[in-house]
Amino acid sequence: VQLQASGGGSVQAGGSLRLSCAASGRILSIYRLGWFRQAPGKERVIVAAITWNGGRSIYYADSVKGRFTTSRDNGGNTVYLQMNNLKPEDTAVYYCAVKEWSDINQYLGWGQGTLVTVSS
Repeated sequence: VQLQASGGGSVQAGGSLRLSCAASGRILSIYRLGWFRQAPGKERVIVAAITWNGGRSIYYADSVKGRFTTSRDNGGNTVYLQMNNLKPEDTAVYYCAVKEWSDINQYLGWGQGTLVTVSS
């Protein structure tokens, strides 16, 4: 599976951005898609995740709960991360990755990421 994250940019605190993660390749192998971020000098952490089929199981990190929403377009191969009320601490490179049915214990398919910068 190949993934391409896009939609990053620079916004002021309180603003919004919508990130997209376009999947291609072995789409049928996808079990779950996760959104991650890595701030300068910090480790990469997960911020949200969604089950690929049906989107029934959604996870949000406490730091983004109530502000971020992830969803998949109906029947399509793109997952979105709507980010509202952005804070300077949300500044990071955002990545998407997937778990495949063949191994649901690890995330794969890391792309280049998209940079989100939030100014105060």
